[in-house]
Amino acid sequence: MRRLIIGMTGSTGAIFGVRMLEALKGSEVESHLIISKWAQRTLEHETRYTEGMVVMPCSVHTLAGIANGYGEHLVHRAADVVLKERRRLVLVVRETPFSEVHLENMLKLARMGVTIVPPVPAFYNHPQTVDDIVNHIVARVLDQFDLPAPFAKRWDGHLHTATKIATVAPSTSPAAKSGT
Repeated sequence: MRRLIIGMTGSTGAIFGVRMLEALKGSEVESHLIISKWAQRTLEHETRYTEGMVVMPCSVHTLAGIANGYGEHLVHRAADVVLKERRRLVLVVRETPFSEVHLENMLKLARMGVTIVPPVPAFYNHPQTVDDIVNHIVARVLDQFDLPAPFAKRWDGHLHTATKIATVAPSTSPAAKSGT
């Protein structure tokens, strides 16, 4: 796969970087965004695109760095700016089991308004593939920003719907194959 880094600085014309990212969205190019502090300010002034930040996946190392204001690298520093500007920050923390230190860091950040979304799979939607599980987590993160996730299989509150999905979708579990 081809990779492209998009670097944005504080010069006027933030929409160019945004449009470049939009153009790459459906392509076979893996894109990465690096944005300076002044580019973020320009985006805020010129566009409607900077509502917050998602760190996905978020290691416990990054969690600790953000929780304690340790700006070791660009992700830490960007999260620090999001926190000080009181914008939405969502961390998809990918560790298990959590130690007391991890939980304390998450609690510290949650008290600051950060949303912690561990990538915990749901089974009410009867995932059939890893993509189904990943899509569920992505939909949950999009929900945090009130962004649409038309691909999401939503719980409608009715057990009979889940039962219909379960009987329609073939199961590949060893228990289902053995009839137990």
